[in-house]
This record gives sequence, structure tokens and C-alpha cells, in this order.
Amino acid sequence: KQAEKAVHQKKEQSKTKCRKARRRHINLVAEFNRRQRKNIWLETHIWHAKRFHMVKKWGYCLGNSPTEKSYRACYRAMTKHCLLQDLSYYCCLELTGKENALLKQLARICSIDTGLTFEEACCLSGKFEGYLNLYRADRYPEDMLGPVTFIWKPRDGSENRQLWIWMHPALKQDILKELKAIFQCSEPEEIYVPEPVRTSIQEEKQMDVVLSLGKKRKKEDKEGEKAVPVKKIVGDGTRDPFQSYSWISQATGIVISDRTMEILRYRLIGPLSHSVLTETLKPASLQTV
Repeated sequence: KQAEKAVHQKKEQSKTKCRKARRRHINLVAEFNRRQRKNIWLETHIWHAKRFHMVKKWGYCLGNSPTEKSYRACYRAMTKHCLLQDLSYYCCLELTGKENALLKQLARICSIDTGLTFEEACCLSGKFEGYLNLYRADRYPEDMLGPVTFIWKPRDGSENRQLWIWMHPALKQDILKELKAIFQCSEPEEIYVPEPVRTSIQEEKQMDVVLSLGKKRKKEDKEGEKAVPVKKIVGDGTRDPFQSYSWISQATGIVISDRTMEILRYRLIGPLSHSVLTETLKPASLQTV
């Protein structure tokens, strides 16, 4: 009876992957994608997660406060060196169309009494970034939407211009709704469908990794080096990935596009910020045909 009991109590072999298998690149990326279904990670999430207390706000996972006493180090960096902040969770809306048509409608949601507007010469040239408060169309000084920053793409000789407007994620839906109303933009017929996270070849590699668990990995196995990153962030914390991300006006041809998480944004503070940018960014060589 004891022998029969021991047979029935025999535990099944654990299906949990060993740590070595879990830490492989292809498995890590799949796990990271799974954990981003509800809250999107910034590009610097891994660095912050090791050093900060993380909070979930506005559909993102953001670093709230450092785990160590780094306030003096941050203050020293701001006053003497350079401090970088990741502001990629800010939402970006892109407006594309004729300059006169853009300025005519944008003048309805801002006022010269508050300071700079979209028509300011220094900002219109694309050399400087502007800051202003937006209001509902023709409702100034009531019904304020919130503060935004904007920057124009420098002129390239054509009539069409590009304007990027940055706003806090809590203000995005209200501002987007107002922009679509003043420009009379309607949603396009096609709806963006995200691509599968893995291709068939990558799925076969994943199956090979699972089947090879428990076997000693050979030195000539170069799978870790050949593995292709499959990180695919579709949408953002303020947009459903299955909804449209671009709207067009049939009357004026103006296009409103949601570029959130497609254009990263960083803030550099300190006297050496310009030196850091100069050393980091290298000018590209232009090839004229």
C-alpha cells in the first residue's frame, strides 16, 4: 500500500522554465511584451525600474521616486553638470497641411492676450519651441483645455507645413477632440491592426528553446546572438491599438496624426547640456543625387 501510495503522490515534472532559459533574449522580450498589455513601458523603463519606485499612471509605468538618496546628486547635476529626464509619456499630435489653413483654425483655440501664439515669427520658422494655453474654440478666456508646447518643422519650400503639439496625457483626449472639430477631420476608413509579435521563423525558434530545456547548451550555439528583437509597442497608454491613429479633413486636406510613443522626448537640464548633445549627436552626411 505504501508503494502504491508513493506512485500516486509522485509529482509531475515542473513545466516552469529554469532561470537560464527565462533570461534568454527571445524569452525576455516575449515576457516584457506580455507585461506591457495594460501599462506601456518607456524606452528607459528597465533603467528606472532598477533604481526607482514605479507607479502606474495615465496608462504608463513611470518612475516616481528614487530608491536611494540621490537628491544631492540630482541637484549637483542640474547646477554643475547635466541631468536628463525621460518625458516620452507626453502625448504628441502632428498636424500636416497648408500653413494658412492651419494658422486660421489654430487662432480660434488660443489668444494673443496670453502671450505667444502659433503665428509667432520665431516659432513659425521652426527654430524655437513655443508654449501656450489652449482653449475651446472661440471660448477664450473660458473653457481652458490646458498648457501645451509646440514646434514647427522648418520650411522646405512647399506650401505644406508640419506642426507637433506636445501635451500631458491627461489632456490628450480633450485637445484631440477639439482639434478634430475645428479642422473637420473624420476618421479614415481603415483601422490600424497591429502586426503579430512573432513571425513564423521566430515561433519555431521559441519552440526549439522550450524543447531544448534540460539539455546542456553547447558552446557553438549562437542563438542568443542571432535572436532578433521582437519588441513591438503598438499604441500607447492613451489610445487603443485597434483604433484609428490618423484623421483627415476632406475640405482642407489637413491631417491629424497621433505620434505618441513614436517620437521620444527627453529634457536636459544643466550648464553642460549643450556639450552633451554635441558629443552625442553626430551630423549626418547628406548625399545629393
